[in-house]
Amino acid sequence: GSKAGVKDYKLTYYTPDYETKDTDILAAFRVTPQPGVPPEEAGAAVAAESSTGTWTTVWTDGLTSLDRYKGRCYHIEPVAGEENQYIAYVAYPLNLFEEGSVTSM
Repeated sequence: GSKAGVKDYKLTYYTPDYETKDTDILAAFRVTPQPGVPPEEAGAAVAAESSTGTWTTVWTDGLTSLDRYKGRCYHIEPVAGEENQYIAYVAYPLNLFEEGSVTSM
């Protein structure tokens, strides 16, 4: 279970069946989940917080489509020889990034 104030991102941002597209920007993050947090949830949290997870007003007001902009953790694997260390693979849609904006990267 999640604690109060902690979002559950796995349902929305962990998509193991997702097939990456030629237009996706792919990234790999090394993650160390907190005790009791499954690696899939940690990977999903990275995808959420680095894309649309903080845009609550946009989604609740129905101003745009979450699926069009969200990052997706599509694969997670343990780091060989490292306890509780994982590589989370995240695909970001090109639409998430503003053209010419280095800070978006």
